[in-house]
Amino acid sequence: MFKYQHVHLEALAYELPQNVVTSVELERELAPVYERFGVHEGRLELMTGIRERRFWDEGTLPSDASTKAGQKVLDASGISPDQIECLIHTSVSRDCLEPATASIVHDNLSLPKGSVMYDISNACLGFLNGIVSLANMIELGQVKRGLIVAGESSRQLVRSTVDQLLGAAKLTRPEFKAAFASLTIGSGAVACVMAHDSVSETDHRLEGGVVRTATEHNDLCRGSADTGFDGKATMTMQTDSETLLVGGCALASETWAAFKDTLGWDNGDVDRAYCHQVGATHRDRFYESIGLDPAHDLSTFEFLGNVGSVSLPLTMAMGIEKTPPPPGERIAMLGIGSGLSCVMLGASW
Repeated sequence: MFKYQHVHLEALAYELPQNVVTSVELERELAPVYERFGVHEGRLELMTGIRERRFWDEGTLPSDASTKAGQKVLDASGISPDQIECLIHTSVSRDCLEPATASIVHDNLSLPKGSVMYDISNACLGFLNGIVSLANMIELGQVKRGLIVAGESSRQLVRSTVDQLLGAAKLTRPEFKAAFASLTIGSGAVACVMAHDSVSETDHRLEGGVVRTATEHNDLCRGSADTGFDGKATMTMQTDSETLLVGGCALASETWAAFKDTLGWDNGDVDRAYCHQVGATHRDRFYESIGLDPAHDLSTFEFLGNVGSVSLPLTMAMGIEKTPPPPGERIAMLGIGSGLSCVMLGASW
């Protein structure tokens, strides 16, 4: 469990690609596959609630997207680059296997030579893991201010999945089903500045949280080898969505109980909740499993798809931008990722 006394969330910012790709567009490309298995157009949105997702322009690297979000959050917080003592890059998408994508963003933002920088990669949980890692350093007094960034790029995976499905000579229904979740992936970038209370300009306090794992389910979502996003890689992912949903909700229920016990919160104490944006069925089952009213939630999957590690913090950034929380409002960040791993964090605004 994590409990903090001195950690504040200074600002969140995000960047969205301009290229919108609808589910219908993808389905029309996949018409021969749909016809083979008797699937009707509209099935993708019907099953997931996702009508569109976004792609970055050709040639855009994860570091480019992360840099844009990072610059936005520095501008929004009024913190200068030379005040940042730690940078953590947390997305699934990375420019290359080596060096760390954080090193590229660090250089792009002209951060100090003495600042710590590294990547964290943990499927869709990377950003929340980054928050915990930075919060621990701040709480210990190792750094005063730090920056977390993530830039997810879906073009390569979605395009590779379409090509794979169309090119398979003996595609089976189970293979088609296992590739289906890859068509829901979207692109986006997000960044967060955090600070020690002695230098913070806000009252947005990170109170703490918990982590729980169910790694017996590590085989339910598997991506291809990490080869980076240089435009040459063929990326694939196979997902047992139904089993993943059942296992994920069971883990969420266990984690939520531990979260409330750690922070001394009850369901009625939560004013807002932001969960990982997978799709409509996942959201409904997720909130049912923890007994929390979905009215506390903001959903973005309908027009952004599943944006991996960016999904939850980007949704939170959009929600705060749209309706700024009043002082004292309690916010629950409810993250879950394949593996399985679950992190839940609480903040008081």
